[in-house]
Amino acid sequence: MGNKHPKIPKQEELTRKRIHYLKKITKFSEAEIQDWHVGFFQDCPDGKLNKETLTKEYKRYYGEHQANIFCDYVFKIFDKNRDDSISFNEFLIAVSTRGQGRLRDRLGLIFDMYDSSRDKKLDTKELTALITAMYDLVDCTDRKGENHPERIAKNIMADLDRNHDNTLDRDEFILGCSNNLVIHRLLAPNFEDMKNNNIG
Repeated sequence: MGNKHPKIPKQEELTRKRIHYLKKITKFSEAEIQDWHVGFFQDCPDGKLNKETLTKEYKRYYGEHQANIFCDYVFKIFDKNRDDSISFNEFLIAVSTRGQGRLRDRLGLIFDMYDSSRDKKLDTKELTALITAMYDLVDCTDRKGENHPERIAKNIMADLDRNHDNTLDRDEFILGCSNNLVIHRLLAPNFEDMKNNNIG
């Protein structure tokens, strides 16, 4: 993104509290956050990033196919109100999922993104939505039989639900994904490998 110093709306300024929050959740340094922030508002003065702008930017650094995949993923997860735009915080968190930080932190972030009910648990419906999004991300069209997202979600639930309450809490999710390579690669893939279109 741009590196000039745009005029930033007061409500979008980086306060100490906001920087602390973003450092904690993304694992970026303060300098990195400030750099991303300046670039974001250089390209998006109103504080809203649309899909076209994001895709165009990523094509400069990654191939067209990978840029399209990543941007589709970002908007599928973060554009909650479906207004075709995301905020700076949402953008930075999305960028951080590309591999920044420790595995446990990344898995925790993935969990938080898919906990749509905000009850700190993933049920089968939320897990199915997560798997469907991952399939979309890697252009996987084989979704029949054992590969059906709902069936995979039920299998994962059976394997990881240690207290048998038909939900996964954060610890169950992180522990299970960390210890199971196939599940880990499906639920928290490294975006550098996405160009191979292979999750298994």
